[in-house]
Amino acid sequence: MRILLISDTHGNQTAVLKTVEAASRIDAIIHLGDGEAEGSLLSAVVTCPVLQVAGNCDAGSKAPREMIGEWENIRLLLCHGDQYGVKAGFSRLIERGQETGVDAILYGHTHLARIEQHDGLWLINPGTMNQQAPFRSYILLELSGNAIQATIYPCPE
Repeated sequence: MRILLISDTHGNQTAVLKTVEAASRIDAIIHLGDGEAEGSLLSAVVTCPVLQVAGNCDAGSKAPREMIGEWENIRLLLCHGDQYGVKAGFSRLIERGQETGVDAILYGHTHLARIEQHDGLWLINPGTMNQQAPFRSYILLELSGNAIQATIYPCPE
């Protein structure tokens, strides 16, 4: 399964649409918050499922703050990350991942793309598409046979 991960789009609908086009064949899109309008736009224009969690800048959102899903026998925790203080460190995020028994945590908020492992738990952040960011990015997440492969890509111009 091939999943497009995006976060912190902050109104940059052009970048979101160009990214979907550049990613080509995808089975699902996950938006990790701070861009509810972009999540709604995607739901209207793509045929694959679009999942979205609310971020700290999504005031009044009806989207959940976090969710757990399972694809290809891999359990994923989806959250924005602000509620776990990810700008100050990952201890609370890792603790939440261990509590829920997930294989990976997909989060945003920091605007920094990262793929790393802590005690067997993947922490994956696609970065940001904010127009003012010096580096705009997304991640293609491939899940297959209990394996996780994540790759960071720069947003198309």
